[in-house]
Amino acid sequence: MIEKYPISNPAPLFSVIVGAYNDWAPLDRCLASLAEQTNAPSFEVIVVDDGSKEAAPESIQRWKGHFALQLVRQRHAGVAAARNRGVQLSSGSILLFADADCRFKMDCLAVLNSTAARSPEHDCFQLRLTGDCGTPVGRMEELRLITLQDHLLQPDGCIRYLNTAGFAIRRARVSTEGSVFDPTARRAEDTLVLAILMLEGELPLFVPDAVVQHAISISLTECFLKGVWSAFQEGKTFDLIASKGVKIRVTNRERLKMLSTMWKASSQPYIGRSAWFALAARQSFRLMASYVYRSLRWSIELLHLERFFLADAASRRVAVMALPSRAHIRVSENMASGYPSKLR
Repeated sequence: MIEKYPISNPAPLFSVIVGAYNDWAPLDRCLASLAEQTNAPSFEVIVVDDGSKEAAPESIQRWKGHFALQLVRQRHAGVAAARNRGVQLSSGSILLFADADCRFKMDCLAVLNSTAARSPEHDCFQLRLTGDCGTPVGRMEELRLITLQDHLLQPDGCIRYLNTAGFAIRRARVSTEGSVFDPTARRAEDTLVLAILMLEGELPLFVPDAVVQHAISISLTECFLKGVWSAFQEGKTFDLIASKGVKIRVTNRERLKMLSTMWKASSQPYIGRSAWFALAARQSFRLMASYVYRSLRWSIELLHLERFFLADAASRRVAVMALPSRAHIRVSENMASGYPSKLR
C-alpha cells in the first residue's frame, strides 16, 4: 500500500527517507522536528514501513499538512531494503537518511543545504549526531558519538564514519537502480557503504553544525541485549568488507585510546561516569560476541573442509579399488600418522 500526497513542483531539493518498524511514537516526534525546520529548502519525506505489526496511526498522516509526505508499507525485508525503496520513490536531488528515533535540530536542513551548495566537490555528507542525555541509554549514546566523531574526523574535514541516522548523498552518486544499501546486510549496512566509498577514495564531509539527535527509546537491559545481537548480525557484513580489503575496524590500541577519551568526556556533569562504565561494559560484550561469531565461522569452515577431505578420500579409495591387484601406493609415515582413518 502506498499513500501519496502532492509533491510540490519543481522537485524538492531534499528527500528525507525514514525507515520504520514498530516505532510509531518516535517517528511522530521525528516528523514533528522536520515540521519545525527554519529557513529550510524544499523537501519531501518518505516513510517506509518495513512490515510493522500494525499500520501507521492517523497521527503520522497528519504531517501531510506540513510537508510533502509519502507513506509506504512493504513486507518485512530489513532496513537496507526499506531505505532502497525510499530512494526509488524519491525525487529530491539530495537524499537524507534518518532513523525513526531521530530528531532534527531546527536549522539542520538549512545548514546542510548551505554546506552542500558551497561544497560541490563532495557528494556525501555526515551530519553530527548527539544523544538524548535525559536517559541513561541516551547518555551512553552521547558519550559514544562524541568519542567516535572526534576520533574519526580527518584533517581535511571528512570523517571515517558513516551513520544512517544522519547521512546525506547526492542523487547523482546513486546507481541507476536506485540502490544505496546492500539488502543482504542485515546490520552495519551503513558501514558497508563507507567501505565502498573508501575503496573509491572518498569519505563523507562532516557537517558539525547540522545536528541530529539520536534519541534511543529503549531500556538499559534492552540496549545491552541489542548490542550483543547486533554484533552477531554484523559479522557477515564485516566479512564482506574484509573481502574487499578495506580496514574498517579500529585496532586494540585505538580502542584503548578511545576509552581514555571517553573517560575524560564522562567528567561532564550532563554525561557522568556511570555512562562510561555502562558503555565500556556494553562494548566489551559486543567485542566478545564478535569473537564468538568469528570462532563459530572458523569452526564451520573447518567442518566444511573436513567433509571435503572425507569426500576426496572416498573418491581416492574408489580409484585405488579400480587399480590392478598388484598395484601399490606409497604413503609417507608422516601422512599415515596424521590421517589414519582416511587412509583406511
